[in-house]
Amino acid sequence: MNLPKIARNTVAAAAFAVAGIAGFANAQILDTPATHAVIMDHETGAILFSKAGEEPMVPASMTKMMTAYTVFEMVRRGELSMSDKFTVSENAWREGGFPSGTSTMGLAPGDTPTVEELLHGIIIMSGNDACITLAENISGSEEAFARRMTSLAHELGLNSANFLNSTGLEAVGHVISAEDLAKLAKLTIDNYPEYYAWYSLPSYTWRDFTQANRNPLLEVSGADGVKTGHLEVSGYGLTASAVRDGIRRTIVINGLPSMAARAAEGERLMRIAFNSFDLKTLTPDSVDLPGVPVWLGETQTIPVKLAGEVRVAGYKASMEKATAEIVLPGPIEAPVKKGDDIGKLVITIAGQKPVEAPILADADVAKLGFFGRAIEGLSHMLGGSESQS
Repeated sequence: MNLPKIARNTVAAAAFAVAGIAGFANAQILDTPATHAVIMDHETGAILFSKAGEEPMVPASMTKMMTAYTVFEMVRRGELSMSDKFTVSENAWREGGFPSGTSTMGLAPGDTPTVEELLHGIIIMSGNDACITLAENISGSEEAFARRMTSLAHELGLNSANFLNSTGLEAVGHVISAEDLAKLAKLTIDNYPEYYAWYSLPSYTWRDFTQANRNPLLEVSGADGVKTGHLEVSGYGLTASAVRDGIRRTIVINGLPSMAARAAEGERLMRIAFNSFDLKTLTPDSVDLPGVPVWLGETQTIPVKLAGEVRVAGYKASMEKATAEIVLPGPIEAPVKKGDDIGKLVITIAGQKPVEAPILADADVAKLGFFGRAIEGLSHMLGGSESQS
């Protein structure tokens, strides 16, 4: 691989093609009838496709992913136990039970389900009564619990989130972006795999009331979660995740006109997520990087290499179009020891955020002696810096 020289004493370095890494202009290659859509590679967290993915949107019942995650965190911290019992209030029954006409677990005033039962009612049955019961018993009011949800979301880096209730029922200003929902799915899968398994259960029964899981992608190969949502204002939405051949992808869609459209588009995007994208591993031995210039060294350049493996996901159709550049913090001055941190390799894939990886010196470079430094300085005074070619 022929790489251009790096200008001496400059901060930026050479741009070059890295074989086997893809980039793509997603707006030109892929579209969707959804108003908001995201495809995310789970391992790298890379957003492979985004349509209004960073734009805050109305999540409807996909809100319940954050409701559940907040409770998972409290259990982990010892603030709650899965066996704790909470009493169902008349308000929870009226606002989220059968009288509300919304999705419900089927709770009645005075019932005392456990935290674990309520979480099953939220995750599988999408029960608004279960959400409100948890919120009221934990924080005293649903509004206070929603503030706790928002605070935790921001701690997790989900900065688009603003929750006004625990259910996802319509409230002006209750929003989160599709990208942040995908990140929340990743956090749930990575941090709470034992609870994430509940998202794949086909149904749940509270007393004599049974409901099937509403996730239409559970019938798709490898799919194992996470949550649907629907309001008139938001349309039909879905966050879904699946694993095939050891690779996990997550999709988020919203704004579809019907349940059938949601199911069809969800299946289509999940198929594209696996069939049209690839995950590549770059290793120090597989990537041939150009040497970088050294100031006042016994050699004029020093070999460099990746510090470790780098995983990069991209669109298969553009695998040879990615570019990369070595970025230095400033002129590299001798002496340099093998293994010293030199700078970073920045891999640019169209339509995605750049991937950065540290690079290290792959040899020692001693500092020139006095006469060598004097000659080097005189050379620069007479001839100026070597220019990039």
